[in-house]
Amino acid sequence: MKPRLLVPTIPVAALMDAYTEGRFPMCHEDGNLYWHDPDPRALFPLHAVEPDTRTRRALRSDRFLYSRDKAFRAVVEACAERPETWLDDRLIASYAALHEAGHAHSVEVWQEERLVGGIYGVVMGAAFFGESMFNRVPNAGKLAFHTLVQHLNARGFVLFDTQYINDFTAKLGAVEVPRAEFRRSLAQALSVVAEF
Repeated sequence: MKPRLLVPTIPVAALMDAYTEGRFPMCHEDGNLYWHDPDPRALFPLHAVEPDTRTRRALRSDRFLYSRDKAFRAVVEACAERPETWLDDRLIASYAALHEAGHAHSVEVWQEERLVGGIYGVVMGAAFFGESMFNRVPNAGKLAFHTLVQHLNARGFVLFDTQYINDFTAKLGAVEVPRAEFRRSLAQALSVVAEF
């Protein structure tokens, strides 16, 4: 199914409506924004995701500090700093507005007061829609991811959407499910109250 073209700006209410229906925006090479609703859909089974030995050791060390929502916009901007990105200035501003409205959140990784990794996404009910992550030192993105998973499990989240699968997310534990199954899981997650 071909993605549908979006208007240039995305109001917070429109973004919230889209996420509750399982759709999310991406910027394409033609410079336009489109809604995506993939089939199959990629998810992280929250209670089955475990860090590898090296990551577990790094999480226990005192080399890094972690925070939530301390540098949301900086995380999104860092996620866009790559040769090929689906994020543009319109989407960065849209997610910043969604964060201000309390529906988008980030986990940051710091080393000597420098932001070296992070992940951000959208929250609706007990669903977390993972958008992107980055690292400026090796494995910092993985540390942010596993810190986030621990937090989501502790707060009673039941769905962690990662949209499309790739080699990296598959290694982290992502699996693909049919869109119909994802929508059933999403409906269940939206009926549960969870506070990020």
